[in-house]
Parts: sequence; C-alpha cells; structure tokens
Amino acid sequence: MTHINAMGKLCPEPVIMTKAEIEKGTQDITVSVDNDIAVSNVTRLLNSKGYTVTLDRIPDSQERRLTATRAESCEVAPEAPRDELLAILVAHDVLGGNDKELGEVLMKAFLGCISKLSRRPAVMAFMNEGVKLVLPESSACEYIKELEKAGTKILVCGTCTTHFGITDKVAVGTISNMFEIMEMITGADNTLIF
Repeated sequence: MTHINAMGKLCPEPVIMTKAEIEKGTQDITVSVDNDIAVSNVTRLLNSKGYTVTLDRIPDSQERRLTATRAESCEVAPEAPRDELLAILVAHDVLGGNDKELGEVLMKAFLGCISKLSRRPAVMAFMNEGVKLVLPESSACEYIKELEKAGTKILVCGTCTTHFGITDKVAVGTISNMFEIMEMITGADNTLIF
C-alpha cells in the first residue's frame, strides 16, 4: 500500500499528489490530510477513478486518513458521445464595472438567463468573490440552485470560501479545489469567464 502524506498541504496539492499516484496504476493508496475540504476533494477524485474509500480520523491529531482500494480489473468506461460542453468560471459577485449596485443586478439577470437556456453549461465554477453568489442571502443563489437541479455541476473554490470565512454557509454546489476546477474548465469545449 502506498502512503501519501499531504498533511499541511494547501489546496489543490493533496489532489495533485493523489492523482500522480493513481496515474502510476497504484491499486491501494492511503492519503493523510488535515482538513475536511481535502478529505472531500481527494475522496471525490478517488471515487471518480473507481476506488472504494474509507475515512479514519486519527485520535488526538488533525490527521484524517483515507484508505482507497481499486479492483485490478476495474476499468473506467469510455465516455459516450456528447454535445459540446460549456463551462463558466465566475470570479466576481458582480458583472461589469465599478458600479456595484448595477453589477449585482446584471449578475442576477445573467445567471437567471443561463438557468432558462435549453442547453445549460456542463459546469459552473465559482472562485474569488464569485463564491459569495452561492450564499443563501445572494439574490442569484436560487438561479444557481436551478442550474444544479437541471444537471449543471456547481464547483465552489474551498480556498476562497475559507478566505472569506463562509465555507459553512455555502447553500449550493460542491466545495472543490483549483485542480478539479481547472480539469473541468479545460475539459470543456467552450469556456466563459466572468
């Protein structure tokens, strides 16, 4: 069993370290991390690659140890043909220039329009001040919830929510990391950045 010590590593380093081991074809991996966001991000990566994951919290320590096993015969199924994928990266809580009031109205209208499109984005990622849009008090939060219910993957930067002290207030989406967000954004056929 290969052990990855990602204690004290900032997002997205635990995911990158784990991905490197997966790419070597390692069947059994343990990963030590020291925060819940890393637990969530690494677990999601391992599950997406066919691993079964268990979590142990080490007593009298910040360590959380993920133990992952993948059957040797496990193969990831090939992707089915698909329509072109659109990704949207939202880095601001307003749209446009310096007028915050107008920018908030425009962002709400923008997200409202996206939620009504027949072909919605495959993924929307919220970073920097954009993470404030996924809070329950945001005037645009309901539109983002509609998008998620309709199948759009909503990723929220965990580093950003931690910075603003709002991680426990996030009302929609999955707390994510830079690596997963970049993988989703660069995997799309078209990307919009706001």
